[in-house]
Amino acid sequence: MNKSTLALAVAVGVLAQQASAAGFIEDSKATLGLRNFYINQDFRDGSAEPNKNEEWGQGFDLRFISGYTQGTVGFGVDAIGLLGVRLDSGGGTNGGSGNAYGGTVFPTKSNGEAVDNFSSLGLTAKAKVSQTELKLGTLQPKNPVIVTNDGRLLPQTWQGGQITSGDIKDLTLVGGQIEQVKGRNSSNNQQLSISGANGRSATARDSNKFIYAGGDYKLTKDLTAQYYYGNLEDFYKQHFLGLVHNWAIGPGVLKSDFRYFNSSDDGANGHDSSYYTTGNYNAPNGKGKVDNNLYSGLFLYTVAGHTFGGGYQVSNGSSDFPWLNQGDGSSNYTITDAQIQKFGRAGEKTWQARYSYDFAKVGVPGLTAGVVYLHGDDIDTVNSSGRQLANGASEWERDVTVGYVVQSGALKNLGLMWKNAMWRTDLPNTRSQDENRLIVSYSIPLL
Repeated sequence: MNKSTLALAVAVGVLAQQASAAGFIEDSKATLGLRNFYINQDFRDGSAEPNKNEEWGQGFDLRFISGYTQGTVGFGVDAIGLLGVRLDSGGGTNGGSGNAYGGTVFPTKSNGEAVDNFSSLGLTAKAKVSQTELKLGTLQPKNPVIVTNDGRLLPQTWQGGQITSGDIKDLTLVGGQIEQVKGRNSSNNQQLSISGANGRSATARDSNKFIYAGGDYKLTKDLTAQYYYGNLEDFYKQHFLGLVHNWAIGPGVLKSDFRYFNSSDDGANGHDSSYYTTGNYNAPNGKGKVDNNLYSGLFLYTVAGHTFGGGYQVSNGSSDFPWLNQGDGSSNYTITDAQIQKFGRAGEKTWQARYSYDFAKVGVPGLTAGVVYLHGDDIDTVNSSGRQLANGASEWERDVTVGYVVQSGALKNLGLMWKNAMWRTDLPNTRSQDENRLIVSYSIPLL
């Protein structure tokens, strides 16, 4: 039994003795989230199969969040139950053929077809003293060095422990250790990896220890400074600095968001090619140790329902930007984490422009729409002999999102969303892509 499982069992045992205490039941909440999700990916060039991926399913997300027992130390327990049911998908259209981590949405059978359904259960024991909270078990952290992905039918979950504290005025602290992750298209926990070493082949490598810590400090009511540290054992160390400022200008507000990541090798990644990551190296297969500095700035001006934005990002160093990536779909905290691509390749310089509008300003509350365009240049690549290949390659992506949430009546909180993306690139041996997602969501309060 590992440490987190033992701690969870002990905490649940203590909780069982106090479950009747005031606060545990009275402050508990339970909700059932429903998500109907359709995705179509169309690969625009090249002859490799498949030419498209297409899946449709119904997701169920049942959550219970308890209150805390009374006393100096309050105890509680949370639970999450996930179920995905296949509505339409088959071998050859679900992205499962040759993919070690299943299809686009569902796990796959040995013949490449999507399973009929998949499910998982997660439990989290928690304890709280004042404004400091400890959680052990199933987690969904979101901070600059670890981001939970929720871009498909069911969300990603992690196994480990986390402590957060807000006891110091204007300062929020967080720290934790993650041992395993459950992908958005999986019922099974797996260990952690990065691009280049991930997969399920004999040469793939992983780790069961990712530690992170950091905090947000409000220097003023409009200015927040951030520092975070993450370390995936035997892969990489990462430092993050951030500064977020809101400035009232005329009738609107300008938000400035500056981010800096410094990422370097750790342990085996510094000398063992099995642990190497992707990027531009004078080595076979274009892989080597982690070495990346990523700078970015994003500016958003909001006025009368309109939000105008622009940003720029530079990825320096001899590797791509690293983040926790098992190869089954993941997110990171860059300003370029778009619907299809991440725009953090070695040497890449990316500018972006964005616009969104909230139609509540013209009498249609709940309706929103937005568009983002990103263009990256100067990508460094190498061929299997370590020679430069198409250095200066480029890519661009255009994302459109339209969403509506019913505001009143019997269907209140019913959400409808369409997400369309187009990605084009001249990277060698890479296929451009179009993608559509249609999402219908509804949340039912149970407690």
